[in-house]
Amino acid sequence: MASEPVARAVAEEVVRWGSMKPTGVSLRYMMEFGSSPTQRNLLLSAQFLHKELPIRIARRALELDSLPFGLSNKPAILKSAKNVRDWYLDSFRDIRYFPEVRNQSDELAFTQMIKMVKVRHNNVVPTMALGVQQLKNQLCRTRKVPSGFDEIHEFLDRFYLSRIGIRMLIGQHVALHDPEPEPGVIGLINTRLSPIQVAQAASEDARAICLRTYGSAPDINIYGDPTFTFPYVASHLYLMLFELVKNSLRAVQERYMNSDKDVPPVRIIVADGEEDVTIKVSDEGGGIPRSGLPKIFTHLYSTAKNPPDLDGPNEGATMAGYGFGLPISRLYARYFGGDLQIISMEGYGTDAYLHLSRLGDSEEPLP
Repeated sequence: MASEPVARAVAEEVVRWGSMKPTGVSLRYMMEFGSSPTQRNLLLSAQFLHKELPIRIARRALELDSLPFGLSNKPAILKSAKNVRDWYLDSFRDIRYFPEVRNQSDELAFTQMIKMVKVRHNNVVPTMALGVQQLKNQLCRTRKVPSGFDEIHEFLDRFYLSRIGIRMLIGQHVALHDPEPEPGVIGLINTRLSPIQVAQAASEDARAICLRTYGSAPDINIYGDPTFTFPYVASHLYLMLFELVKNSLRAVQERYMNSDKDVPPVRIIVADGEEDVTIKVSDEGGGIPRSGLPKIFTHLYSTAKNPPDLDGPNEGATMAGYGFGLPISRLYARYFGGDLQIISMEGYGTDAYLHLSRLGDSEEPLP
């Protein structure tokens, strides 16, 4: 356990570094820089991260000390925020006090260290979701919704978006060390990514969870040019499509589970436009009431009738209930200039439009 003077020194450093402005990085630059992962380029990348990551991590640690409208004092979210803040403080200390990266040996040691930092933060989203879910339950019991509650959604959007950026920077640097990358893959970026193939993988996994949960699952039909490819981060696209398909499967399954009618399939359509690649996930699951549409991208809303108990044992992905699938999917889309839109026809179904910006010079948003 750190002594009080050491803890005070770290806290002062966090304040100092948290006041600095982070540097935006475009995917085009990541591709061009990473296309030649020489020892010199890897050294330059590590030196950049050695200065950049403490800024981003310190800003989040400071925010976790002053959550919106007194949330820091609410037991429901305090424990989750404290756990996450401690992870950020540990990571700040690890990176900030790592010696200057001067040669290949330093770079390899630095890379191993930030790999551990990335693993440390694996559970940030479910841990924060636990606090938010407990807060939601508390508000439901007291029937009190404090004024200015939009602040918590703005905070979480900013917080999660920054997390995406930190993990992208670390993941890209680490992946550039792969001695035998797949053809066309530069770090985490697949320059020839097939959205059809990613849609198929996400659909198979989402359908498996639906089968496990309900005992049956609607079919999924995918339309588009199977030869079409474009540069994108495969893991980001998979996550977004997995959440959208999972939502559609659940809506259709629950609407038709006691019906004699034929169960309509979920449809995925991939379109290649000049500005965007657009993927539509369309279902006939009954849609979302118009009054509910403004809430679907907030972090306290879920359409699930019986949300899972986040305090209970975690048996892997569930069909729904945490309330962070759609908001975080939209953040992944927006991270490099895209967006996610939901259009609903109550009584019929829902169309989700995932707009993916072609990888130009647009920089990642920096909250």
